[in-house]
Amino acid sequence: MEEGTGVLEPSRSCKKLIGPEGPNEELEGNDGVLRIVETFLRLLPIGLSVAALVIMIKNSQENEYGSVSYTDLSAFRYLVHANGICAGYSLFSAVIVALPRLSTMPGAWTFFLLDQVLTYIILAAGAASAEVLYLAEKGNMATTWSSACSSFVPFCHKVTASTAITFVVVVCYVLLSLISSYKLFSKYDAPAVSNPAKGVDIAAFHG
Repeated sequence: MEEGTGVLEPSRSCKKLIGPEGPNEELEGNDGVLRIVETFLRLLPIGLSVAALVIMIKNSQENEYGSVSYTDLSAFRYLVHANGICAGYSLFSAVIVALPRLSTMPGAWTFFLLDQVLTYIILAAGAASAEVLYLAEKGNMATTWSSACSSFVPFCHKVTASTAITFVVVVCYVLLSLISSYKLFSKYDAPAVSNPAKGVDIAAFHG
């Protein structure tokens, strides 16, 4: 029995030494991989948004049927502004995420909220431009609108390219929203809400 005890005790002490460090090292490794993926997803929309913006800004055509420019339609102007905002925010957030620092709850909440807002902004821009493009290509028989893209083919091609790139940016921001949500709700508890009637603090939601 003493020999058995002598053999078991060292193994128990090894578990005590190894046990706490193993999960911590694994978590640090996961955080490192997640930071690399997040940084890449924040850098990628910069080039994509600038490309979509430049294509749309330079999009104008004049022929025997008349002239058309992106400034003639509010949906295309909104797409330009939305992509400019996304490019600026992506650059700023990528720099912040890439810097080694301790994560804080206010910072996590800030990224979570801003990522959500930017996702909806760029999604609305892509959806509005896609709707206008569809009407320009197909027309609308109910309102006797004929297809405009048959007369302005290069213009519509550039609009299609800019809108498609914008939807790629949407995908990037959807993934970023998931990452920022995971980083926030996996590390921090729900904020407490004070109940003045009973004088107690309760959790806003349960994880």
